[in-house]
Amino acid sequence: MSRVETQYNAIVFDNDGVLTYPTDESVLTEASQRAFAAFDVDPTPSDIRSLVDDLSVETVRRLAKRYEVDADAFWRRHETERTARQLAAIRDGEKPLYDDVETLADLAVPTAIVSNNQHATIEHIVAEFGLEAMFEAYYGREPSLRGLERRKPDPSYLEAALDELGVESALYVGDSRVDVAAARAAGVDAAFVNRPHRRGYRLDIRPTYRLDSLAELASLPTK
Repeated sequence: MSRVETQYNAIVFDNDGVLTYPTDESVLTEASQRAFAAFDVDPTPSDIRSLVDDLSVETVRRLAKRYEVDADAFWRRHETERTARQLAAIRDGEKPLYDDVETLADLAVPTAIVSNNQHATIEHIVAEFGLEAMFEAYYGREPSLRGLERRKPDPSYLEAALDELGVESALYVGDSRVDVAAARAAGVDAAFVNRPHRRGYRLDIRPTYRLDSLAELASLPTK
């Protein structure tokens, strides 16, 4: 099969909702419960929920203060639990790849992953699905509050991936407004993939392209 040339020197992908199905919220909730339990804390359901709906450094510090635990230590444990729970979901078939990921093998430019998920989780995804030959670089957040702070729309991890690939002209493919915002901040184009879980999603920032499938990347303007 012929390789597909594009106008870009590289294409970078978000993971959750783009390459793999989004993680079920019950998996994230269980991870938070396990992290609190490691500190002998029994949080309220609303506080557990806030780590899904309102995840930020401020939220973590607020909860750590409320339950009298060290914020950095709690967050490191929380990241470990999220990675472990997601790996279990992957192995149980609950977080598969989208079928159209296989079409990325036809792209003739370097590809990478930049995700707001934990870097360890992305490492597991690459290994479990045998994607080492497909992606030349991959970045997730570091297991620290600093890593949480650098989540998209902060462009830090996207810029790191572009530096590793040695390119400036790139397309970032995501499924949310923070992906488009991160691309803008990094000075690259953005494609929004309208996956089924995004039907009716209000995207209040304009991407360069809207896609219904990753297979459509092959039809972008060529060099």
